[in-house]
Amino acid sequence: MAPTVLGIDSSTQATKALLVDAETGAVLEERRAAHPEGTEVDPRAWLAAVDEAAGPLLDRADAVSVGGQQHGMVLLDAQGEVVRDALLWNDTRSAPQAAALIEEMGGPEASVAEIGSLMVASFTASKLRWVRDEEPENAQRAASVLLPHDYVSRHLAGGGEAFTDRGDASGTAYYSTRTEEWKPDLVELALGRALELPRLPGSPQEVMARTPGGAAIAAGTGDNMGAALGLSQGPGDVSVSIGTSGVCAMVSDTRPDDASGTVTGFADATGRFLPMTTTINAARILEAGRTLLGVSHEEMAQLALASVPGANGVTLLPYFDGERTPNRPHARATLTGMSTSTTREDVARAYIEGLLCSLADGIAALEERTGTTPSGITLIGGGARSEAVQQLAPAIFGREVTIAPAGEYVALGAARQAAWALAGTEEPPAWEITGSRTVGAEPTPEVLEAYRALKDRTASWT
Repeated sequence: MAPTVLGIDSSTQATKALLVDAETGAVLEERRAAHPEGTEVDPRAWLAAVDEAAGPLLDRADAVSVGGQQHGMVLLDAQGEVVRDALLWNDTRSAPQAAALIEEMGGPEASVAEIGSLMVASFTASKLRWVRDEEPENAQRAASVLLPHDYVSRHLAGGGEAFTDRGDASGTAYYSTRTEEWKPDLVELALGRALELPRLPGSPQEVMARTPGGAAIAAGTGDNMGAALGLSQGPGDVSVSIGTSGVCAMVSDTRPDDASGTVTGFADATGRFLPMTTTINAARILEAGRTLLGVSHEEMAQLALASVPGANGVTLLPYFDGERTPNRPHARATLTGMSTSTTREDVARAYIEGLLCSLADGIAALEERTGTTPSGITLIGGGARSEAVQQLAPAIFGREVTIAPAGEYVALGAARQAAWALAGTEEPPAWEITGSRTVGAEPTPEVLEAYRALKDRTASWT
């Protein structure tokens, strides 16, 4: 009987667990449990969710791995108890602290040379500095800092030493992608004192611990690194994920180095790198448009497709909840170009085009900063299921795109990592994804030009 592995995605919104055939990658069973809403969450809710979603599958798995939301700060005291609610990646309160830390590290070039990315409010170190500034008692009580996936992995191991991987660690701003090791001095710079950090693996496929039932536990990784594994991406492949956040990620053999901060130079889960651009606003743009127009997502897509490229002059800059790329944490959305003849179809079109233009900027930045033309672009995530998104993406991106079949790719990537740890082979197992389709369209560069003009015009707005 073929071994089975359990892949877990502990995302912002929910825990998703897939029981997978380790040889073929076929999904045998899937379970899900919701997480509390908000950008500040008691991380113990994630443990309850993983028990609910993954618990009934755990005894059937030979190995398990967790892919989790990046950057979140989980502070524990000396007894391993939670010090305060976790601050998540999309909590932007620490933007001033991020800016201060960049300067204290010697400026943008010096900080990127060490950690691979220009820090923004999403990164864990900025949140540590916020705790130092605003909650000094909690700063003194803290003994260790974990990422969300580390916290869940440790729970599955029944406690003990925490562990992580280079992919998720590279989003903390106290891990060096240059030397491939923790930088405890950067933790002290951020918090004003030392903290215990999770153990890093010696190789990506290392077995880091075991469950009480004996299943191997892989290192786990960040959600974006997990998605790249789940899609079986190779160098030059780009994924565009339209979920809570919008993520354009390219697998690369070379370490990125972008002092402008547009492209983050994360490590991946295989020993390569995962240069990435990330937007705070993605699928919620579609939700905001649907709510504004009082229609379903399907109806909104049909409205958008009934309009024309450029939405008859209506343009949306979709920074509803602040933005990370570009780095405008206090920005708000702008809808412009309306007249008395503007229709609901035009407004729906502007929302779809605004989302895709934001992502097109992310793809362009990856191409420019890495010097690599994408070998393929794959759309994933809940927002990618919109018919309008699928039809308009190749027009706005100016190239064909592949629509991946609906699936939980972070959890699938975690399962692939678990299978890799179980096998102990040089490379991860080769799993084939079936059901993808490629779509093209006549390019509409004028839409992107109008979007960029609005972005430039509003650069000083808050």
